[in-house]
Amino acid sequence: MVDPSTYRLANDVSRLLGWIYVACWSASFYPQPIHNYCRGSTYGLAIDFPIINILGFVTLTISNAVFLYSPLIREQYAYRNPLSPYPTVRFNDLAFAAHGVFMTCLAYTQFWSIVWGFKVDKRQRVSMPVLGIAFGSLVGIGVVCMIIALRGNDGGNDSSGWAWIDAIYAIGYVKLIVTFVKYIPQAWVNYKRKSTDGWTILQILLDVSGGVFSIMQLLVDSSLQDDWSGITGNPVKLGLGNVSIFFDVIFIVQHFWLYRGARKRKTAEVLPDGEQTPLLVGREVQSA
Repeated sequence: MVDPSTYRLANDVSRLLGWIYVACWSASFYPQPIHNYCRGSTYGLAIDFPIINILGFVTLTISNAVFLYSPLIREQYAYRNPLSPYPTVRFNDLAFAAHGVFMTCLAYTQFWSIVWGFKVDKRQRVSMPVLGIAFGSLVGIGVVCMIIALRGNDGGNDSSGWAWIDAIYAIGYVKLIVTFVKYIPQAWVNYKRKSTDGWTILQILLDVSGGVFSIMQLLVDSSLQDDWSGITGNPVKLGLGNVSIFFDVIFIVQHFWLYRGARKRKTAEVLPDGEQTPLLVGREVQSA
């Protein structure tokens, strides 16, 4: 059993790690919109990235808020995790998610030339696979809710069967799916262009730092409860950290190694659909 002084110290460390990861991940939202503003253009940025991010952060906000403040969900969590009865979701998780909703919506509006006056090619549209994943995720949540309502014991209030906590897990898993999917279009755009121009690496460095600190906080929280099932009890947070780090490493390799010597293309840029579009005229495209 951990003595009280050690417990308090570990709890303070957890809070510190939590706010550091929130600071890193929250700061990672800013370099790309600022970069777009300085260039007056969204060329080089896959539109799929911000649009599907909105869905991801909305679902993450809902999931975190419910785990923090719903007595029913917290009771069902404790029933299923008797050795670590308290969810490893903290207020900093909710703060990060809510901030993410605002910033991803802001990033998406930069594709509206009528609002920002940016140069946006008319062929920069959300891809059908991304729309399909978004629609399928919402349908999946609806199906889970229907199963709980129809087959759950006591209308889903009994944790021994299908329960409402399963719906919250399903909502959280949408964010995990989004995190995996959202990076692929941008990695593909960088690959097709053999360049990372227009895609700022600063957000990736902040993102990978946030992922490391997020996992560290989860490990500390689970150790505080002397039960590592706290990690599996919060699969979304664990998955977000690991998936983010995996793709961040890909972007870092693209930027600093594979396409380090790539020259800026002056005549055309390849969009996610493989079509050629004129580059921005009148302003120099800055390197990330």
